[in-house]
Amino acid sequence: MNYIDSEYQTAGLNLPHGTANDRVRRILTAALPTPPSRTTSLYSNYWDASFFNLNRVKIFQESTDSEQSALLEIANRNLLEEAYCIENAGVGYMAKMVLLAETVEERMLYGLFAADEATHLGQISYFLPEFELTNNRDPFLRLLAEVVEGTDKTVLLFVLQVVLEGWGLSHYRRLAKECRDRVLAELFSSFLDAESRHHATGNLLFNEIPLAKSSETLITEILVRFLMVVRMGPQNLLSAIERVKGHLSRSQKIQILEELDAETHSRTRLQLLRSLVKGKSASAIVQALEERGAFVPLPAHQSVN
Repeated sequence: MNYIDSEYQTAGLNLPHGTANDRVRRILTAALPTPPSRTTSLYSNYWDASFFNLNRVKIFQESTDSEQSALLEIANRNLLEEAYCIENAGVGYMAKMVLLAETVEERMLYGLFAADEATHLGQISYFLPEFELTNNRDPFLRLLAEVVEGTDKTVLLFVLQVVLEGWGLSHYRRLAKECRDRVLAELFSSFLDAESRHHATGNLLFNEIPLAKSSETLITEILVRFLMVVRMGPQNLLSAIERVKGHLSRSQKIQILEELDAETHSRTRLQLLRSLVKGKSASAIVQALEERGAFVPLPAHQSVN
């Protein structure tokens, strides 16, 4: 794979958040939509325990109020950090597609899409002031960054716009629906129109491009890795519990995943992702993924070391 494994320059995961140049900051602030008035304090629990299914987990139920609060804060922040990184990578991806455009109209379209992503990034940043990435070891975000650094336009288009933008629509819709803060809920809802345009455009353009065998193979390999992350269930939630409660044994991790009903949750997400890998050009990709069991969730005992 022709990826830049360490820098992630296009994805921007290593770019600092903030600038020492106050004039640049003022210009950017003026160009972005006016920040909303918060209805809750920063780092409040925008999504409660039931959103994560933590209310079903015995170790969470038996934790002190302060431990439960700390765990929920980590889980909430992880969701915001993930959204930040997705939108940050989206800015880089759309800018890259501007350069790869083959017509003036396509260049203009991706320029507008880049503006959408930049606006979303600015709005998410409002809920993460003085942001420092703590989730850079997350396998999904690292894979996302690797894909954005790729050079095959067909692979970029299919993986990022067709599959991941389609998944993002469902993800943002759920975040908006179940968010306890009105302002943040409305913010995620406001992303949906733009994300829908990006996804629909990806489908349109992909279906017009002849799919080379090399691109098909690379798409399959990338999706196997991405789907494996989904198949293994909420590993970030396990890590959050371990940060608060201390080391968890393998049997404890298995019990937590079973109490979270992680296998059912993963199956639902995998079914959604399979529905996105569609179209005449993608039939061979679906077949290859099915042959490798990529749409089958892993039971808890196979999801932990």
